[in-house]
Amino acid sequence: MIEQNSWWIGERDKDIEEFERLKIRYDPKWIKNIPMKPFSLNFVLGLRRVGKTLGIKILIQELLKKTNPYSIFYFNCEILEGYKDLLEVLTDYLEMKTRKGIKNSFIFLDEITLLDDWWRAIKYLVDIHKFGDCVVTLLGSSSIYLTQHIETFGGRRGMGKTIKVMPLDFPEYYSLHYRDYFKEASSRVFNKYMETGGYLAVLNRIIDETDIISLIKADLKKLERSTDIARDIIRTILEKAPSPMSYHSIASNLGISTNTVKDYVEIFKNMFILREIPYMGMDGKIYMRKEKKIIVSDPFLARALGIWSRIDIRKDFLYEWMVQEHLYRRFDEVYYYRNRYEIDCIAGNLKIEVKAGKPHRRYPRGVMILGEDDIPQFLMKQEG
Repeated sequence: MIEQNSWWIGERDKDIEEFERLKIRYDPKWIKNIPMKPFSLNFVLGLRRVGKTLGIKILIQELLKKTNPYSIFYFNCEILEGYKDLLEVLTDYLEMKTRKGIKNSFIFLDEITLLDDWWRAIKYLVDIHKFGDCVVTLLGSSSIYLTQHIETFGGRRGMGKTIKVMPLDFPEYYSLHYRDYFKEASSRVFNKYMETGGYLAVLNRIIDETDIISLIKADLKKLERSTDIARDIIRTILEKAPSPMSYHSIASNLGISTNTVKDYVEIFKNMFILREIPYMGMDGKIYMRKEKKIIVSDPFLARALGIWSRIDIRKDFLYEWMVQEHLYRRFDEVYYYRNRYEIDCIAGNLKIEVKAGKPHRRYPRGVMILGEDDIPQFLMKQEG
């Protein structure tokens, strides 16, 4: 416990020291959305290496400026064997907290989803009111959605929230390089973003594509799913992209059941790797039974999946996916239309067709055509 909470003995956190040595640094905005009043049970979810732990360590440094060091408890659960170990660790901390006269405390449990039956220890301590004066924040893989354990805490989360941590979007990425907007600079930064995506660890050359794929495969094995089937489904999706597709068409290509495809796509959606773009008619209705577009949520992720499945990802696919993902994060929904002509993105009052080259047909009034050179400026203007 002392090794993971070095501030108790007046020492600096090693992760923060490593962060300060990085050439390129970023203060995550999402930490400001975590409720800090007791009682709160928060979940911070996202792919591993997306910056969850670093964000929490930055938050801890801010808390240390205004609170007793012993009121802050951080623990990485991957070294534990089961929920009984977790219960023992938390009981030890809560007893120490009482001995030291700490009233309110901030508890951060990292990699919680790597621990079997972790929820049993947390639910037990919530039910016996041991966390009444605490803010408890659990960090883990987004695969937690698939095990439905969050639902077991219905009515037991106080003021808690679920925070989803995604790789940086382009405006956030641009802000790492320049404070003000310059068109020429944005094009250079955009080309770099196409390579590294929104991963700070990739930008600082700490991890590469094989590391990301290894983590994805580890999560799949944790969910008792076949990495071979997962890879084959990803390959088929990338081969069919960016056209709309159905679970049935993917299943037919692979000779597996439609339900199997649906199950794996749902896993990748809950891991924030893939998104589905439903069809919207010109009548404004959403037709969920029509074929959907399936996109990859980050350009670096797309390249990693391409390497894993031995598929070359075309640049024009990445352009379309980046605009769709950007609009999804802003509007929380995005759709497409396809008939005599295609509209890649419908979100809010925007209708956008993304074209790497010149459009070969005329589009109705109100449809914005984005060429390769237009995308960086568009993404910057649509920030927030």
